[in-house]
Amino acid sequence: MAATNTSTQPVAVESSASGSADEVTAKAVQKRYEGLMMVRNKAIKGKGAWYWAHLEPMLVQNSDTGLPKAVKLRCSLCQAVFSASNPSRTASEHLKRGTCPNFNSEAKPISSVSPSSAALASPSSTVHHNHRKRSSSSAGGGGGSVSSYHVSPLAMVDPSRYCGELTYSPTVSATTVVTAIAGSLLPPQQHLMLSGGKDDLGALAMLEDSVKKLKSPKTSPGPALSKNQIDCALDYLADWVYESCGSVSFTSLEHPKFRAFLNQVGLPAISRREFTGSRLDAKFEEAKVESEARIRDAMFFQVASDGWKPKNYGVFGEDNLVNLTVNLPNGTSLYRKAVFVSGSVPSKYAEEVLWETVTGICVNSVQQCVGIIADRFKAKALRNLENQNHWMVNLSCQFQGFNSLIKDFCKELPLFKTVCENCVKLVTFVNNKSQVRNSFHKYQLQEHGYALLLRVPLPENENLNFGPVFAMLEDVLNSAQVLQMVLLDDSHKMASMEDPIARDVSEMVSNVGFWNEVEAVHSLIKLIKDMAQEIEAERPLVGQCLPLWEELRTKVRDWCSKFHIGEGPVEKIIERRFKKNYHPAWAAAFILDPLYLLRDASGKYLPPFKCLTTEQEKDVDKLITRLVSREEAHIALMELMKWRTEGLDPVYARAVQMKERDPVTGKMKIANPQSSRLVWETYLNEFKSLGKVAVRLIFLHATSCGFKCNWSLLRWVSAHGHSRVGMDKAQKLIFIAAHSKLERRDFSTDEDKDAELLALANGEDDVLNEVLVDTSSV
Repeated sequence: MAATNTSTQPVAVESSASGSADEVTAKAVQKRYEGLMMVRNKAIKGKGAWYWAHLEPMLVQNSDTGLPKAVKLRCSLCQAVFSASNPSRTASEHLKRGTCPNFNSEAKPISSVSPSSAALASPSSTVHHNHRKRSSSSAGGGGGSVSSYHVSPLAMVDPSRYCGELTYSPTVSATTVVTAIAGSLLPPQQHLMLSGGKDDLGALAMLEDSVKKLKSPKTSPGPALSKNQIDCALDYLADWVYESCGSVSFTSLEHPKFRAFLNQVGLPAISRREFTGSRLDAKFEEAKVESEARIRDAMFFQVASDGWKPKNYGVFGEDNLVNLTVNLPNGTSLYRKAVFVSGSVPSKYAEEVLWETVTGICVNSVQQCVGIIADRFKAKALRNLENQNHWMVNLSCQFQGFNSLIKDFCKELPLFKTVCENCVKLVTFVNNKSQVRNSFHKYQLQEHGYALLLRVPLPENENLNFGPVFAMLEDVLNSAQVLQMVLLDDSHKMASMEDPIARDVSEMVSNVGFWNEVEAVHSLIKLIKDMAQEIEAERPLVGQCLPLWEELRTKVRDWCSKFHIGEGPVEKIIERRFKKNYHPAWAAAFILDPLYLLRDASGKYLPPFKCLTTEQEKDVDKLITRLVSREEAHIALMELMKWRTEGLDPVYARAVQMKERDPVTGKMKIANPQSSRLVWETYLNEFKSLGKVAVRLIFLHATSCGFKCNWSLLRWVSAHGHSRVGMDKAQKLIFIAAHSKLERRDFSTDEDKDAELLALANGEDDVLNEVLVDTSSV
């Protein structure tokens, strides 16, 4: 009996181990399947490769255990099943190369045919060459590539009389070659040889095309459209051209290929003069009337001015575009006008432009303008206008404030200067020393699959723009492993023996402290940069300014702790920038906005006065008394005391603060951002004086970011800025594009979207690599 037990134990252990292995395999397969489904879902939404519309991941289960054992790709067109190890290759071989009989019934482009197998070879040799991969297409879609008419070969010549094997010219289009071969229908084992050589192929194709037209003189007409359909289609086309704001050239409307497209879909040819003339004027008037009506419908507004601070850093010379928009209490923004400036802009000029914008909107009632927010001129122009008009609240842009903080660190924190100098020294040495550069490129190609120079900022850009400095730090960090390999290379060892700079670089790269400092500086810049980008995207209101800066302080303290850096100098730089950007409206809006009410022990929702400093509490009182009349000042302060002690009904407070998940970003956001203002106008209408201040304060935007103009139009403006007619058309084009984008709340440019798309396309293989782990084992 004991012997029996002994013999059965190994079997049980082996079975357990087998079950464990199956579970591990099943988990890996399931992870791979979920990853492929994630990539496919993104692609279907327009953010991935085209072939995912036809390839569908599927799980194959083990018949014994019922667990997943493999992932396959199924073609939704022909139901064929393939390995999921390389979806891109599967798409190329099955879809692009014609294996799938249902993918495309039209003639296959010549680009999908191997030149060695298709270039003027006999039909039998071509079929034989492709038999392994195209057995299904020869019966299905292959017939579509044969011409519908037959022309006898024009010249059959002995190949021995002429030199070499003929191939089609690269200048001849794919359709030309296919037509020439298919139309001639060569006898088996014959080569088509023309007395003029391969250059005759184009003429032969033209001749056969003429024969085809004579045999079928009536070409199939395009779809017949009614006048209303044509007008509607051209109207949509005009909207697209104008809203692209320079990305689509007006000259391209008369391109032969585009005209052929219009003809194919049944639309008449269009003139660029029409699109830059009467049609442009009509679209502009339509958008302007709509914008004016919505501004008149609002009780008050805020003017936003963005572009005073140059962002192109000399790309288009000294020219810059200043956008003036109008922010309404309901959260919408409307474009007002564009101002083209050149060189250094004086503060007085900016002040005049801003005031003219205000008076142009409300001539007889300038108090409708609650305030102005701009990316520059806080200390002079904005302050002067606020002092002259006591009801105005003029703010500086928080997006610019955070970017300026990065520049403050670059200038004032010694660590930044040390790291920047060391990295410039390292990058310059690697880029300029040919032996070291070649070694670096060799290992770079081996590790990353590309060979590029390390980016280095120009000397004049180090203080002007932190972007090139950040790019250099990223390159150095990403190349850390490659640089370590270069140190062990013989070419670098030889250089180190002769060059003292090479020895210094070797010591620096070998020093762990150097890499810690580079990572610290890169991490701090990225931290602030990410917060600035989030501010630009989210466009927070003025009540959120204090929480934003407190969040920044918390993150920077964590950064100091992580990299063992003293907090004192860092906090001093942050506090100096905070004071430059601070406005008393930050504290007042933070107190008056029900969104920031705090629940106390008794269940009341009270204003967060405990989060303010003593000076900020005084700022709240001063601002409120400034924004009301002298007669109402004491009433407003009494109401403020009541608001401080009683707060808001818990039900309404919770309703205002209710959040929901954003379906796009996945973040939790306020369900109804307008609730804060609406509560003051309805439920809290007993606060007569304080309510007036609250509704005019809490809707104010904290950033001037809005419409972004494409670089293509900025280049055009820079080149034709002195033409009155040209500038007038540019103004109208910008207004139409901005009006449409702001209505859709689209604050990005086409260049940004293209960059994101290309980055996603390049990164899709990386996503697949993360998902498809250990392919051979499953």
